[in-house]
Amino acid sequence: MHENGENGRLDGTYEVRRPEVEDASAIHGLISACDAEVLGHPDMTLDDVTDELSDPSLDRGRDAWVVLRDAGVVGWGYARRKGDGGDSDIEVCSQDPRVTGWLWDTVLGRAREIAAGPGAPRAMADIGIYREDTGKREWAERYGFAAERSFHRLRIDHDGPVDPVPAPDGAEVRRAETDAQVRAAHQVHQKGFAEHFGFVAREYPGWREEFEASSTHDWGQLLLATVRGAPAGMLLGSDMFVSDENCGYVRVLAVLPEFRGRGLGRLLLRRAFAADALRGRAGTYLHVDSENTSPALDLYLSAGMRPVLTIDVWRRLV
Repeated sequence: MHENGENGRLDGTYEVRRPEVEDASAIHGLISACDAEVLGHPDMTLDDVTDELSDPSLDRGRDAWVVLRDAGVVGWGYARRKGDGGDSDIEVCSQDPRVTGWLWDTVLGRAREIAAGPGAPRAMADIGIYREDTGKREWAERYGFAAERSFHRLRIDHDGPVDPVPAPDGAEVRRAETDAQVRAAHQVHQKGFAEHFGFVAREYPGWREEFEASSTHDWGQLLLATVRGAPAGMLLGSDMFVSDENCGYVRVLAVLPEFRGRGLGRLLLRRAFAADALRGRAGTYLHVDSENTSPALDLYLSAGMRPVLTIDVWRRLV
C-alpha cells in the first residue's frame, strides 16, 4: 500500500495503515526500542500504549498511522486534538529515517487539518522530547519546532511508613467519594490549572471520561482538601508506574490561588506519599512544569523529591 506525505513517499516495501488497539504490543515494542536507544531502558508499559490507542481524544481512523515492513511495525505517529480548539499533540516514533520523515510530514498535515476545523486564528502543535534525544530534537528543528517548556519527572523513595504533616488551621483532607466531592475536585483542578502551560479546560463529563479511559486510573486515590468547608485543593493519584516500577504517581495536584501559601500542597503531597508507602510502593513519581505559575517545583524538592528525567515540549505554529 502506498501513502503520500506532503514531501515524501513510501514505496511498496512498506505498508501503511490505521492502528487498531490490537497493535498495542507491536507498537509498544517499537517505542521500547526507541526509548532504550535514548534512555537505556523502556519508559512506557504495554498498558500505557493500550490506553493511548483507546484514548477517546484520539480518532484512530483520522489521527494515527502505523508503518509496517516485513509484517513488523517500524513506525508509529499521530496528531491528536487538544480540547475543542485547533491545537494538537503530535508523536513520531521510528528508527528508520525514511519512515520518520514520512511520519513528520503526515502528522503535521493532520495537525493543519485539526487547526483548520475550528477556524482558529492561531493553532499550535506540541511534541514532547526527552532531553537526551538529540536525534528527535534535530528532526523537530528541521520541521520548524522550537523548545518551549521543560517538564521534570520527580521521584521520592519510600523505605518505610511516611508521617503525614499536620493540617493547617481549618483545613481538612479526605477521600473524594461522593459525586459532589468529585465535582468539587474537578472545579479545583480547572481553576487551579487555568494559567498553566498547555492546560485545556474540560467540562465535568469529558474530564471524568479522560481519566477513566486509563487502565491505571483509580478514583480511590482522589483527595479533596477543604478550608472551613470550602473546596481548596485536590490531588489525584494513579497506578501508572506500578506495573513496571512499583511506584505511585501523583497525576494532578492543584490548589486554588486564594488558598496557596497555607501548606495545603505539602499536606496533600504527604498524604499521597503516606498512602503509597502503606500500599508497599517503592516510591512516588510526579511531573512538574519547570516554569509553573505557582512555586510547585520548590515545594516538591523541599518535600524530598529529586529530578530523574526531563521532557522538553517543542512547539510550532501550524
